[in-house]
Amino acid sequence: QVQLVESGGGLVQPGGSLRLSCAASGIFFSINAVHWYRQAPGKQRELVAGITSGGNTNYADSVKGRFTISRDNAKNTVYLQMTSLKPDDTAVYYCTLPYRGTPYWGQGTQVTVSS
Repeated sequence: QVQLVESGGGLVQPGGSLRLSCAASGIFFSINAVHWYRQAPGKQRELVAGITSGGNTNYADSVKGRFTISRDNAKNTVYLQMTSLKPDDTAVYYCTLPYRGTPYWGQGTQVTVSS
């Protein structure tokens, strides 16, 4: 059974940093691309960043230069390092990956940027 578990969210002041983790189980993790999405209240879920099995990355324009996605295949974990956080980054953050044609999602972790 494929499971994704996000962690690392919390309350942070503007300009602060957080590192989110997405731990996968039940899957041969290293062959999968993994993406982070976020959803703010009243808004559609949006793509934040992605990383391929080979380590190639892509980012939404709104987070380029501030967020960094990385992966540790030995730990079946993908990270999202977030710096220079803004109130607009407040959202529930989800990781997702496809496996045998089915997208799997974690339960999400709340990030709140507020003074």
